[in-house]
Amino acid sequence: MKKKFPRLGAPLAGLLLLLFAGTACNSQPAVREVTVVQTVLQTLEVTRIIEVPVTVTPTPTPDYSLTFTSTATETPTPSLTSTLTRTPTYSAPMVRVLMHSACLNGPGVAYLYKYDLFTGTLMEVLGWQEILSQNKPGVWEPSVWLYIQAIGGTNPCWILSSLVQVVHGNINDTPQYTSRLPYSQLYEPPKAVDAWRNGNEVTVIWSSVWMTEDDYRGYLVEAWICHAGQIYFAPVSYTGVNIANPGLIFQDEPGCSQPSSGRVYTVEKHGYTQWRIVPWPSF
Repeated sequence: MKKKFPRLGAPLAGLLLLLFAGTACNSQPAVREVTVVQTVLQTLEVTRIIEVPVTVTPTPTPDYSLTFTSTATETPTPSLTSTLTRTPTYSAPMVRVLMHSACLNGPGVAYLYKYDLFTGTLMEVLGWQEILSQNKPGVWEPSVWLYIQAIGGTNPCWILSSLVQVVHGNINDTPQYTSRLPYSQLYEPPKAVDAWRNGNEVTVIWSSVWMTEDDYRGYLVEAWICHAGQIYFAPVSYTGVNIANPGLIFQDEPGCSQPSSGRVYTVEKHGYTQWRIVPWPSF
């Protein structure tokens, strides 16, 4: 009875036939055959798919949205303690016109008319001037004139203080004032001026200037003369006939620390020319 061998699978049988055939042709040791078989078996083993479970821990994605937490530091507001000292607002003295009067370009009746002031008109006082005026021939007396304008106005003029009533403030709070006369170039000033003294009387004369009858307003002499030991401003006008050598007489006393003086203007209806100095005679 023949001994039965187990059946080899087709792949293995084929492999054995190759091994025997190689042995018949090549006399190499049997150890090499085992090595080949093992290599083939290892190759087959490598081809097996091994599933290894892997636990994946996800890497967190960084959050790039920034949240700013602002801690505000409050700056303390300084506490100001101010002491206000009220400066009194100056309020010009105010007068009321007592009667219909002419307001003039200078302090005294010697100056040109500027405009009318009506009874009851309120005016503010800008300044004052004390003058020496000749109220009648040979009699010279001081009088006070006020430099006034409409309240908040811009066109001041002069009025005698006795023609107004003070309704607010004090006239003495205003300065002693000298205003500018309206200037005219239409005519020339007198070309020749002279003066002489006879005691306390000083006569001032000048050469006349031709003017049309419509323009003619005479001449003005502004003098600074001594009266009762004090120098006074004394404006006097000449409005008589325009003769060759008009003149005026002033009372000028001795006894003042300053010398007397004067100047003369030609006057036409629009204003005053440049003045000429009077060579005032001394005692």
